[in-house]
Amino acid sequence: MNHTVNRELKNYTSFRQTVQQTFTMAYRSLLKVRRTPEQLFDVTFQPIIFTLMFTYIFGGAIAGNVHNYLPMIIPGILVQTLIGASVASGVQLRDDMDKGVFDRFKSLPIARIAPLAGALLADTVRYTIATVLTFAMGFLIGYRPEGGVTSVAFAAVFAIGCAWAVSWIFAFFGVTARNAASVQGISMLALFPLMFLSNAFVPVKTMPDWLQWFANINPISHMITAVRELTNHGTIGSDFAISLLGAAVIVAIFAPITVRVYMSRA
Repeated sequence: MNHTVNRELKNYTSFRQTVQQTFTMAYRSLLKVRRTPEQLFDVTFQPIIFTLMFTYIFGGAIAGNVHNYLPMIIPGILVQTLIGASVASGVQLRDDMDKGVFDRFKSLPIARIAPLAGALLADTVRYTIATVLTFAMGFLIGYRPEGGVTSVAFAAVFAIGCAWAVSWIFAFFGVTARNAASVQGISMLALFPLMFLSNAFVPVKTMPDWLQWFANINPISHMITAVRELTNHGTIGSDFAISLLGAAVIVAIFAPITVRVYMSRA
């Protein structure tokens, strides 16, 4: 009986320490960003530039005017920016491994999973910055989401959560690729068709039939539609459920694989 209690207490203490060490590693990652703020360019300048560029270039042609285009483009820019930013998880992870950072971590009395989990946790701060800036820029140029503040906040949490799930894919690339440049190249090669062959910028019905088929099954299209329904109407539809299910499947598949490979190499 006492052995069982002691073992449970030990497991609880170990879990608590792992969580604390994960937050410490996340704080370390945020300190690196403070010293090299250019790491935030993809979540600061990109959503601002893309919002202005796509809105004023395509707004009149696609929706008749900028005001009518905003409910379509702002959710699209948000999801595109967050998914694109999730690539940095794998790139930074590979860079740290190449520099021997994780070799030094192995000599410390910490959970070996803490550096990996901490890096991915810190990235949620980057996603939050991108989300706030995207909605803020949209508001400045006239976007008024009819779903209300609560629905917008819920949509933001949903989008950030999905981006965090996708980051596990690129974390896997990070622990398996040869260098950071390879992670960047492979990731963007996979992402570009998904991001642009979606409903982010134009209505799917305007595409050729064969492209409509791809855009309709594109997981990014489901995410964007879910965010649009939340922000513009305050409703939750099937795309929301599909996106959450997809995010859960990604984490269920890639998190254990990534951790296993990371533990064998770190």
